[in-house]
Amino acid sequence: MKEQLATKFYDTYGQQPAATYFTPGRVNLIGEHIDYNGGLVLPCAITLGTWLCLAPNNDQVIRFKSVNFPEEANIPLQAGYTKDGPGWYNYPLGVFNEILKNFQIPVGFDLLYFGNIPVGSGLSSSASIEVVTAYALTAYLELDLDRLALVQLAKRVENDFIGVNSGIMDQFAVAFGEKDKAIVLNCDTLDYKIVACDLGDHNLVIINTNKPRGLAESKYNERVEECQTALQLLNQEVKLNNLCELTAAEFEKYKHLIKDETILKRATHVIEENDRVNLAAKALSEGELEEFGRLMYASHQSLKDLYEVSGQELDAVVEFSATYPAVTGARMTGAGFGGCAIAILKKGQEDDYREKLTAFYEAKIGYAPEVYVSEIGSGATTI
Repeated sequence: MKEQLATKFYDTYGQQPAATYFTPGRVNLIGEHIDYNGGLVLPCAITLGTWLCLAPNNDQVIRFKSVNFPEEANIPLQAGYTKDGPGWYNYPLGVFNEILKNFQIPVGFDLLYFGNIPVGSGLSSSASIEVVTAYALTAYLELDLDRLALVQLAKRVENDFIGVNSGIMDQFAVAFGEKDKAIVLNCDTLDYKIVACDLGDHNLVIINTNKPRGLAESKYNERVEECQTALQLLNQEVKLNNLCELTAAEFEKYKHLIKDETILKRATHVIEENDRVNLAAKALSEGELEEFGRLMYASHQSLKDLYEVSGQELDAVVEFSATYPAVTGARMTGAGFGGCAIAILKKGQEDDYREKLTAFYEAKIGYAPEVYVSEIGSGATTI
């Protein structure tokens, strides 16, 4: 890939790249819709991701080009920037804007991006672009920014420059990921630990439903509000900053305070899902894939019935996977209402699984999904 991109870079800019960098996408293995409730998540980096070739120029211009998108931009180097329309290059432009708040950028840059993460699938293509840009500029310019600072910078880009009110999990996972490891991340404190995630004779399979996630943003905000309502009701008797400060056993003592059935369902999912993350991390670290698979199915059922963020497309993938003997576990991943599901599949069954899932899904939904086989990969790196 490095050589192919170097050739493309030369054809585009008439010079060789000075350096090449890579940042992966991510999936969340378990722990869904609890990041904004102060809970634990269990993401891992994947081998799909974003490559960036760069070289300095003497024109005091930042040139953004991508193999994937037709839009390109030539933007003069200046003291700061604001979002420039809907183009993809706003993500790296926002990174330049953040870095310029504390550092000088003495030269212009020619930049060429290539990604193989399906856009809009919920695998964090935007976080991957942000972090690869921040990592590349930090490495090339030898800036005094550690990896956590890069993550926090990229989150500010997403929140303040792009205007998406997301948490920190995506940027954290694509920066800190390690091969055959997952990250237990406390989204409240940013404390984290790396746990073994060696799938042995199984692969991680990512299934893109190809369903546009049109409802995700409005329903996401609705769920945030419902969880805040639950927190306020519980605080009549117990003082909490976040729902996830309660274990499932403790929640039993206080759930009588929540009279509304919908609000109770939301809180139940959040608190039980947080417990599942701890159990899943333990199962993975001990190589107990069957137990991990059971927890994946339980997570999906909760997201479907209690949190109500699944949908017929995601349910169809999980329904088929539960009947396929070589699948250990499956669940939706991400915000829901479309996007992706994941499955843990025995190696050697990929083609058969893809063929039979596609037939089942097409019959039920009317169009085909996309199936990707991925290993658990490493975080941001220089190639």
